[in-house]
Amino acid sequence: MDFKQKKQRAKDLYKSQKQICNPYLDCNITFNSDGFHHLQFSARRERKKEEQLLKFNLLPLAINTIKKAGTLQEYRKQLITIGKKGKDGFFKTKEVEYWGFSSIYLKTQIKIRVILKRIGDGKITFWSVMPDSKLKGGQKLYLKNIKDEK
Repeated sequence: MDFKQKKQRAKDLYKSQKQICNPYLDCNITFNSDGFHHLQFSARRERKKEEQLLKFNLLPLAINTIKKAGTLQEYRKQLITIGKKGKDGFFKTKEVEYWGFSSIYLKTQIKIRVILKRIGDGKITFWSVMPDSKLKGGQKLYLKNIKDEK
């Protein structure tokens, strides 16, 4: 499959989600266009094709992680500027919250991190997915005595 086909497949999967209930936050997570855009762009620059493909490939695992996440690994709150500078020379700001959930998938030997985001008092939305760490060197996944989280 070429890049365009893989992107379209990921986009179709993404659009089919609409909302997923997250057990930790006890609410629905919205999949809007901002989240899919962030899989392709960072800091207003397009991500490299390889990075985009990685994020597209991790999307099914991210959806599964959101559905099953019972423990929060990280939380952050900050003020961000919204829009353009006003006539008074100041930017409007809003509070943004981020939640991070990690999952280890034994079959694929990967640990991922999923980021959810809320601007102000809006809906909590999917923001990003990425490999959480590379499993090499001193790290090892133990396959014995661990239940698979299908």
